[in-house]
Amino acid sequence: MKTVAAAILALMGSTAAFQPFTTKSSATINKAAMVEELPGVIAPTGFWDPLGLAAKADDATLKRYREAEITHGRVAMLATVGFLVGEKVEGSSFLWDASIKGPAITHFLQVPHEFWAFLVVIIGAIEIRRAQTAFVPPEEVPVGQAGLMRENYTPGDLGWDPLNLKPTDADELQEMKTKELQHGRLAMLAAAGFLAQEAVDGQGIMEHLSNMS
Repeated sequence: MKTVAAAILALMGSTAAFQPFTTKSSATINKAAMVEELPGVIAPTGFWDPLGLAAKADDATLKRYREAEITHGRVAMLATVGFLVGEKVEGSSFLWDASIKGPAITHFLQVPHEFWAFLVVIIGAIEIRRAQTAFVPPEEVPVGQAGLMRENYTPGDLGWDPLNLKPTDADELQEMKTKELQHGRLAMLAAAGFLAQEAVDGQGIMEHLSNMS
């Protein structure tokens, strides 16, 4: 058995001599090291990118990816809370004369049109500020680099911290960023699950939870 094993190893060694010698470029190595240090990279998955999107992206694109992930995560966290709170207080006298009822996905069509007009204005104002803070003005963007973000901008940092929660310590800040990303990722899955579940059976999430108890 040892002789067979030795022969196989010898054969592997001899064939390896005829294989093309390849090395990773320093840029590839540096990018791999950079993404491993990004907030949100945690055990056991590490930097989980099964589609290889990061490998195909330059630094500017990676920055946009992270901005998009943080933004969608924040919206999903608000949506998840909105699902639960909206269904919990439905029928309450303070909520449009107790006229809003049923699963949260049906609330959209029940609220007054003025509410959505107000909401569109608020969202528009927030997005305009985010665009001005995060992105290079269109007239200053080089050709072929649409959506270029400011070099000194950190994804997700819009300068809005009314409770002064942002840590001054670098390690604590990294940990807080990771927590926000993880909560946002979970919320995106939860919001998608809520939408799918209510669309399938027409029952609210709170109704499902009460039936489980």
